[in-house]
Amino acid sequence: QVQLVESGGGLVQAGGSLRLSCAASGRTASTYAMGWFRQAPGKEREFVSVINWTGSRTYYADSVKGRFTISRDNAKNTVYLQMNSLNPEDTAVYYCAAANGAYSDYAHYAYWGQGTQVTVSS
Repeated sequence: QVQLVESGGGLVQAGGSLRLSCAASGRTASTYAMGWFRQAPGKEREFVSVINWTGSRTYYADSVKGRFTISRDNAKNTVYLQMNSLNPEDTAVYYCAAANGAYSDYAHYAYWGQGTQVTVSS
């Protein structure tokens, strides 16, 4: 069993930055690939980024490539999402999730956090 808790969301102006954190607990938490997803009101949950369990491979949605950076610190059982050059289209609830592989399809993820709100004002 893995428990995930996100933090770091908030309100930011367009062009600004935020860093989200996802703290994982559980005996094998550091062995999972960790993904970030987001869901805006009235829209489906969408893939943002994923990092494999060693941190050697990362993948991004085209919409965030070059602006967002995912990283992890397995000693702290924490995954980060650094978000730069934010725009209003990035407004959503952001979720971290754990899976046994670096998937972009949320159906593969067994464990989810409660989400953290990110709001970007224009």
